[in-house]
Amino acid sequence: MKFSVFFLFALLLHPALIAGDCGCDDERHHGIRSRSISLKLIAIFAILVAGVVGVSLPTLGKWLPALRPEKSIFFAIKAFAAGVILATGFVHILPDAFESLSSPCLNPSPWRDFPFAGFIAMVAAIGTLVVDSVATGYYNRVHHDRENKFIESPDQENGGNTGDVQSVHVHTHAGHGHSHGAVPSSREGGGGDLIRRRVISQVLELGIVVHSVIIGVSLGASDTPSTIKPLVVALSFHQFFEGMGLGGCLVQAQFEPRNMITMIIFFCMTTPVGIAVGIGISSVYNENSPKALIVEGILNSGASGILIYMALVDLLAADFMNPKVQNNTNLQIVIYITLLLGAGLMSLLAKWA
Repeated sequence: MKFSVFFLFALLLHPALIAGDCGCDDERHHGIRSRSISLKLIAIFAILVAGVVGVSLPTLGKWLPALRPEKSIFFAIKAFAAGVILATGFVHILPDAFESLSSPCLNPSPWRDFPFAGFIAMVAAIGTLVVDSVATGYYNRVHHDRENKFIESPDQENGGNTGDVQSVHVHTHAGHGHSHGAVPSSREGGGGDLIRRRVISQVLELGIVVHSVIIGVSLGASDTPSTIKPLVVALSFHQFFEGMGLGGCLVQAQFEPRNMITMIIFFCMTTPVGIAVGIGISSVYNENSPKALIVEGILNSGASGILIYMALVDLLAADFMNPKVQNNTNLQIVIYITLLLGAGLMSLLAKWA
């Protein structure tokens, strides 16, 4: 979590590094500044509320049994949210990355000699696979070592039995009576599956945060009310749907309440903070400067690769191959429909944002 906070601050610093650079087109929109500021403040509030509601909905399973992870409707909600995240990567972020990195404001060589946006997205997807695999393997090994220590501890307390067979037997017996509060077992959902879900939720949030900072800064730096108005509505829906996807992952990851609240706050505040930063540097920020285009293009490309990988591999493939879904034709049809609905609605929002 400390790394995530540091990463957020690093992202928020990028507008300052590229502000004041002259671009090939230094057009500044001179709309009524007071009106644009009011719209930006409305945007901060609306996007914050949408994010809080979206990410909180899947966590209501404690009070609404229908929303619990083992229920069919939860699979439908996750499929819808995964469709939203998939469309965000393919339809919203990746085209913006191609536009930035192929802009006429950049030198033709090398930026228009090679499809850097697609290449960076591919590298980011492979990097996400590596992080996903290495992190899951590391935490599984740590979890295994802790279980081994726990196996040895009851034996020593009960007379120092050292035989392998006896040790395993004692652990099995003690596990039913004493181990539930110390080391979660795989059968209880606390082993490899739980560790993987936690890794998935953290990597997914990273991909969402990267994109959220960029769109927040872009909206905050804009001084054209006609541009801001549709963005407020579109980004509110965007934040709501992405929050549903992340919230579903957080519920399945079974984080401690403090960690879950921290991740929810981190997600909800990223875009509003980005807007605030954009407002602060709107007088000097030039989105058409070469540095701005390169930084935003690279970040958008990386974010699209992360989100596309997460949506296809860690969200959709995992749920569609779940035995509960595989053995229920009606549920399969429902989640196919919700997947297409989520992807379709999010793709439609690309008309405005």
